[in-house]
Amino acid sequence: MQRPEAWPRPHPGEGASAAQARGATPPTRATEPRFQEPSLYTIKAVFILDNDGRRLLAKYYDDTFPSMKEQMVFEKNVFNKTSRAESEIAFLGGMTIVYKSSIDLLLYVVGSSSENELMLMSVLACLFDSLSHILRKNVEKRWLLENMDGAFLVLDEIVDGGVILESDPQQVIQKVNFRTDDTGLTEQSVAQVLQSAKEQIKWSLLK
Repeated sequence: MQRPEAWPRPHPGEGASAAQARGATPPTRATEPRFQEPSLYTIKAVFILDNDGRRLLAKYYDDTFPSMKEQMVFEKNVFNKTSRAESEIAFLGGMTIVYKSSIDLLLYVVGSSSENELMLMSVLACLFDSLSHILRKNVEKRWLLENMDGAFLVLDEIVDGGVILESDPQQVIQKVNFRTDDTGLTEQSVAQVLQSAKEQIKWSLLK
């Protein structure tokens, strides 16, 4: 019976390099799985739907759903999965979705399947609290549609390109107010100027 060939041992005083020089090849180790490195690009999408599943506001931050059609299909699937669920977290298509309902709105924050759920929840909470402030605690469809510019400003202060910028609603509101003041006359201030001009013309005609 032939004995199996043993791994050649180096002679006394001879190192592993010498053994390799004689043509022996050491056994290879199995490749260890590489863990996914953490990324700053945490958020894949943020969107708000009404209670019929129609989009009111949406921003996507990567090419997971590159076309409008794919985005709408995804939003419909998310709505069907979550609209009647009592949980605040869902998993769909390899993604983690956290969401919150408010009267006739559903707010969603989407991340990868490996994303920290608490991180996504902090973004969702910041979004809701910030919107609640600018909408004067009326987080519902009517008021959101009337203040869509402010809602987009809020979202831009929280997430930029998928990177979380801020999770403190007070800081978000301060930055939104600063940006609004910095842009000059808002629609409201323009309306006030026009109303004042009308009153001045009215009084001048009555004199």
